Amino acid sequence: PGPEKPNRCPGVGLFYAFLSTVFFSIITLLVKTIEGIHAIEISAIRCFFQMLFVAPVIIYHKTGFLGPRDKRLVLMLRGFLGSNAMILLFYAVQLMPLADATVITFSNPVFTSLLAWIFLKEKCTIWDCVFTVFTLTGVILIARPPFLFGENVHGIEGDYTNHIKGTIAAFGGAIGAACTFVILRKLGKSVHYYVSVWYYAVIGLIECIITVSVLGEWKIPFCGRDRWLLMLIAILGIAGQTFLIKALQVEKAGPVALMRTVDVVLAFIYQFIFFSRAPTWWSLGGALCIVVSTSGVAIRKWYNSSRRN
Repeated sequence: PGPEKPNRCPGVGLFYAFLSTVFFSIITLLVKTIEGIHAIEISAIRCFFQMLFVAPVIIYHKTGFLGPRDKRLVLMLRGFLGSNAMILLFYAVQLMPLADATVITFSNPVFTSLLAWIFLKEKCTIWDCVFTVFTLTGVILIARPPFLFGENVHGIEGDYTNHIKGTIAAFGGAIGAACTFVILRKLGKSVHYYVSVWYYAVIGLIECIITVSVLGEWKIPFCGRDRWLLMLIAILGIAGQTFLIKALQVEKAGPVALMRTVDVVLAFIYQFIFFSRAPTWWSLGGALCIVVSTSGVAIRKWYNSSRRN
């Protein structure tokens, strides 16, 4: 017999997932620190640099830029929904506390299960309904609408109208991300991942250019720090996606999804350290509801997958 293959280093998949989470959390922090530039313009700059980095990889793998002919419409839809999820997240981060926007956006796994039940005919259980209720409760605790909590709402960053706009944007970003995950699950391995990322960057860039031009929000970033931060956002985005792919290649989706909950903890830490804002009990309660629901979804899928295997 030939030499035995060395065992895969245990925990390497979770380490990749942790790195991915850290990179994505730093992106939202950088978006929050950049002032005077609209979220859509930041998204356009990220998409532009992402195109520059992804194009050589596609050429190297010889996958083609358009993908399979019968998958192109689906890829365009993936690019549109994915880029909208990014834009809405950046917009929410600019309008409301960093931790609140991150927590609401993080609720996307629950909606992914519901959408997969509707469009992919995957099984939906009573637990999915319970987790959805928990998620919606968490969003309400963070948003604190006046008809439930009264007019005098404390712990809001800036104007309450902007807080509600940010909540709606973050919730829409979670739905957009969930739709994207369902489409990626539908595509499976029939399309190279970087082709999917290419569609995301190209369609996102076109959409952002058109939208910012219509709104008249084009502004030249300040020399020095802001320009470097914008390029860093693009680089960290590619690094985060790459490590997430590697994590899913060597580890089950359940543990990877659980590791992603670290994003919520990091958001609260960043908010306290860099913006001197202690979280309110309402925000902590909402975060707990959403983390419990998303963790429940991940654990249930992990358990079902392990039992089948």
